[in-house]
Amino acid sequence: MTDTDRSEDNAFPRIGRVGTGGLLVSFGDRLSEAGNRAALAFRAAVERETPEGVEETSTSLVSTFLRIDTLRSDPAALAREMQALLDSRDWYAADLPQGRRLWRIPTIYGTDLAPQLGEAAGEAGLSPEAAADEIARTRVRVQTIGFAPGQPYLGELPDHWNIPRQQALTDRVPLGALVLAIRQLVLFSVSTPTGWRHVGQTAFRLFRPEAEEPFVLRPGDEVIFDAVGRDAYDRLRDAGPDGGATCEAIR
Repeated sequence: MTDTDRSEDNAFPRIGRVGTGGLLVSFGDRLSEAGNRAALAFRAAVERETPEGVEETSTSLVSTFLRIDTLRSDPAALAREMQALLDSRDWYAADLPQGRRLWRIPTIYGTDLAPQLGEAAGEAGLSPEAAADEIARTRVRVQTIGFAPGQPYLGELPDHWNIPRQQALTDRVPLGALVLAIRQLVLFSVSTPTGWRHVGQTAFRLFRPEAEEPFVLRPGDEVIFDAVGRDAYDRLRDAGPDGGATCEAIR
């Protein structure tokens, strides 16, 4: 881990107020593996400690948010308690939380189903075949859930995938689309416009409002987007909401 993984000006980690009822514990001002690890680990520690007045926690790419019941807890006192927890260890080197899972999600790359693979590959200096092979072999972490219900941001890919977003929006990508920009993958839980390039397509339904746990993937889970051919994809598309995906506990 380099100094820039933490902060160039040593301003992190830090605790800030969000409105009248929230605390934000930030581990950086840009995405890094160490910052994301710290946010996930710190949230898990807060949930183990169950501080009085903390009603809900969540993570962004490099921050942990705590929603506070201000009738039960003084935000200033809670901030001091969180500062003590923050000072208790090096969160950038902390173990990732227990209970994470490794998912393998069948994915078709390119073709008419994911038409921007070639464009993204060119931006990364690769052939479409090499690009699909590299993405399919890269094990990525669910860094956060956001933008749409249950929708994961995953990464990071190698440095040559630090490609920009498009200048214009794609009118719409389908549910299950795998899109790419700035060294990250996003797997879409809804059909929506996007400025990210559509490089793969899955039959995996991320948001299941009818289920006891409506969001299938969780921050900290890891994913491999296994490459499959068109015939296999067509079969899996009709095989149920998992689309052939499997998962196992990470030990």
